[in-house]
Order: sequence, then C-alpha cells, then structure tokens
Amino acid sequence: MLLGPPGWTMPVCEVDLRIGGHYRYVWRHASGTDMGRGGIYREIVVPERIVSTERFDESWYPGEAVGTVALVERGGKTTLTHSVLYESPEALQTVLESPIESGVAAGYDRLAKLLASGV
Repeated sequence: MLLGPPGWTMPVCEVDLRIGGHYRYVWRHASGTDMGRGGIYREIVVPERIVSTERFDESWYPGEAVGTVALVERGGKTTLTHSVLYESPEALQTVLESPIESGVAAGYDRLAKLLASGV
C-alpha cells in the first residue's frame, strides 16, 4: 500500500467519487489481519473539499464519523487538512487513546515522500 503504515497492503480500494457514491478500503497486515472501512461521499467541491462518512467493519469506536478533507493552495503549495467529527465525546476519547495517530502519520509521511519523488 502506498499510503499506509509499513507492513500493510490494500487489496481492496473501491471509490465512486460522486455525491452519494460509496467507497470501501480494506487494509491487510502481513500477519493476515484485515481492517475494512467504508462510507458515503456527502459533499465534493473540486478542488477544495471532500466530505464523507466513515465506518469501520469492526469499529473500535461507537457510531459513525464524518471526515472532511480540505485542500488550500497558496503560492504554488497545497496544504491538506483532514478533520474528523465523531458521533460522541466517548467515541472521540476512544480514538484519542488508540494508536491511530501513528498509523495516519505514517501514511502521510509516505504520501509526502511519494509527492517529493515527482511521481
């Protein structure tokens, strides 16, 4: 997988990028463990923003989340901001206590290297 943490691949990547369209990702660890996630695109504003729901197959936090990816271009550089709104304070607390930050950071680090390589 190009954008995930080391040791993980992405055997499933389905994207119907339109309002109301679905997406589904499945990451597979070298140990054979799968982690699936999917949702629906709620808003798409090219080239500024994508808003979608998020639910894991085996969710480790309660409820559904809504993620927003915002892209802002200034002086020839684009800044990506990804924010997530969780259904409850309990869900947010569960996420904050999880190792998700390191996995997401590893993915963005790999994206930065890919972009820097000119691919």
